[in-house]
Amino acid sequence: MIVTVTPNPSLDRTVQVDRLVPGAVHRTLRTRLDPGGKGVNVARALAAAEVPTLAVLPSGGAAGAQLAELLAPEAVPVVEVPVQAPTRSNIAVVEADGTTSKFNEPGPELTPAEVAALERVAAEQAGRAGWVVTCGSLPAGCPDDLHARIAAAARRAGARVAVDTSGHPLELACQAAPDLVKPNLAELAELAGGPLRDLGDVLDVAHRLRAGGVATVLVSLGQLGAVLVAETGTWHATSSATEVRSTVGAGDAMLAGFLRAGGIGPAALRTAVAYGTAAVGLAGSRMPGPDDIHPLRVRMDAVDKTVSLSGVAA
Repeated sequence: MIVTVTPNPSLDRTVQVDRLVPGAVHRTLRTRLDPGGKGVNVARALAAAEVPTLAVLPSGGAAGAQLAELLAPEAVPVVEVPVQAPTRSNIAVVEADGTTSKFNEPGPELTPAEVAALERVAAEQAGRAGWVVTCGSLPAGCPDDLHARIAAAARRAGARVAVDTSGHPLELACQAAPDLVKPNLAELAELAGGPLRDLGDVLDVAHRLRAGGVATVLVSLGQLGAVLVAETGTWHATSSATEVRSTVGAGDAMLAGFLRAGGIGPAALRTAVAYGTAAVGLAGSRMPGPDDIHPLRVRMDAVDKTVSLSGVAA
C-alpha cells in the first residue's frame, strides 16, 4: 500500500476563461471543484489505477468535510486528523491556451497538539505501507522539518519514502535520506541557490543530493519531460501533450505514475512522464486513469547535458 501525507490539503476550484486580463471582469466558460493538495492528488491517481492507497490529512471545518466527500467517489480512503481551523481553498484560472494562474491560500494554522497528532497518525499508517509519500507546503504552525520527521518515522517503520515539497522543508527532508525526492526545475534551482541553465546543471545538483543521502532524484521539467538520477544510471524521458488544458497537478500525477510502476528505473520514468503528459490534457486538477496513459508515446533519450532549460515551465 502507498500512504500519502498532505499537511496542507485544499479544495481546488478551477475556472476556465478565454483570456485572463488583469483588472477586467471575466465571464467564465466553465468551473470545476476537485480535492487538492500534492499527496491527495497522488492518492487520487493511484486509486484510479486500483493501487491500494490511503490519504492522511488534517481536516477542518466545512471545507475539510467537503474534501473528504469529494474523495469518496474516487475511492480514496482517508484518515482525517481533526483540526480547528478550516481547510484552505485554492483557485486556478486556466486560459484557452492552457496558461494557468494559481491563487493558493496559506492554509490553516495548526496547533502543536494538531501537528503531533498528524505525525502520530502518519507513523502509525507507515507500518502498513510499502511507500510513504509526504508532500506539499506546510501550513502555519508546522515546523520546517515536518516532512523530514515523517520521513524518518516511516523509514523506522520499514517503509520506503518519497518527498515532494520545496524550499527549506525540502532541504531538511533531503537530510533524512529519503528513497526518492521529486522536485521540479524551480524547486531544484532553489536548492542549488541559483539558476540551472541546462541539463548538465540539473545532473550536478541531483548528484549532490544523492551524495548527501537521497537514493533517487526525479526532476520534472515541464515540456522537457523529466530526468531520473539513481544509483544505476541517469535517464531523460520526453513526451508531447496533444492539448494543454491545465497544468495543475501534473507533477503529482508524474509522481503517482513513477510509484505505480515500481518506483525504480527507466520503466518507471516512462510511466511517470506518460502520467504527467496525460494530466495536462485534463481539465482542472483531474488525475488521469489507466485509459488516459500512453507510455509508448514517451521517448527515452540519452541525457544531453547541453540541452538548454530556457523557457521551461516546470
